[in-house]
Amino acid sequence: EVQLQASGGGLVQPGESLRLSCATSGFPFRTSVMSWVRQAPGKEQEWVATLYANGDRTIYASSVKGRFTISRDTALNTLYLQMNSLKPEDTAVYYCAQGTNRGQGTLVTVSS
Repeated sequence: EVQLQASGGGLVQPGESLRLSCATSGFPFRTSVMSWVRQAPGKEQEWVATLYANGDRTIYASSVKGRFTISRDTALNTLYLQMNSLKPEDTAVYYCAQGTNRGQGTLVTVSS
C-alpha cells in the first residue's frame, strides 16, 4: 500500500522559510517520479514541483521557481520541499504525490 505523509507546515510571515517533508512507503521510492502539489482554500489543486528519478531532474511551476527546491533522501524514503521567500499566495495545504497517489497534506499559512 502506497503511503505518503507530509509534515512540516505551519504559520510563517512573508519572506520566511519552511521545509516540508514527506515520509513514503509501499513503492520503489528511489526510482519513482515524485511531486508536490498544493490546494489553496476554495481553489483547485495546483502542481508545484516534480523530481524525476533519472539524474534527479527537477521542474517547477513558474509561481515558485527560484524560491522552492524539491529533493529526496533515498536512504530515508523521504521527499522534501524547501520553501524560501514565502508569500501570502503560497498559503495552501501541500501534498506529496506519486503517480495518482496523494497522501495526507500539511497546511502552510503565510501571513503577517
